[in-house]
Amino acid sequence: MFGVSVFSACEGRGMGKEEPHVDTLSLILQVKECARLHTAEYEVHKLVLKDDPLRVKGHIFQQQFDMEVPIGERKVAVPIDVTLKAYIDFSGFSEKNVLRSGDRIVITLPDPRVVVSSSRIDHEEVRQFVSLTRSDYTSAELADFARQGEEEILKSVPDLGILEMARENAAHVLVPMLEGLGYEDRNIVVTFRKRFTEADIPLLLEREGEAGKIGRK
Repeated sequence: MFGVSVFSACEGRGMGKEEPHVDTLSLILQVKECARLHTAEYEVHKLVLKDDPLRVKGHIFQQQFDMEVPIGERKVAVPIDVTLKAYIDFSGFSEKNVLRSGDRIVITLPDPRVVVSSSRIDHEEVRQFVSLTRSDYTSAELADFARQGEEEILKSVPDLGILEMARENAAHVLVPMLEGLGYEDRNIVVTFRKRFTEADIPLLLEREGEAGKIGRK
């Protein structure tokens, strides 16, 4: 389950209606004014379920056995809340990001960045189901489960839509800027250089200070 908010902050300055023949350097300088364009924020809620049955292993008459003990059941449900923010950094924007052909222009956005701004266990909603023969889960175990849950969320980033939303909201900012430079909407294309997958996430991911650590609400 997740919630979504989108936002952006980038204003072109001194952009009157012009012919679409403004030099590429001037265009780049105006786009670079966007600096770091924050485009989306996701609040992701995940319930991490863990089952830790008690198992007995050994040998009887040279026969190996591995069996679950019914009275040794131990389960836990750990709810976590992870906040993800996406932004695009235009500080390195250059002529490599611009392809012009007559009245048509294609802007290839810099790779988006995904920030883990917070990751927390909702301790009040943690539920443990522990047999009398077993001990409760420790705080360290709960924190480890929460980290596993966070890792699963991060792996799913390409499927959450936050990267696509980053592109779309960047387009909402850049298209009016390019129109102010004389380009018609139908001649403007804003895109990423590739479709990002789970394998790309480590390269796109960063944490916001200490907020990325699992902690109490």
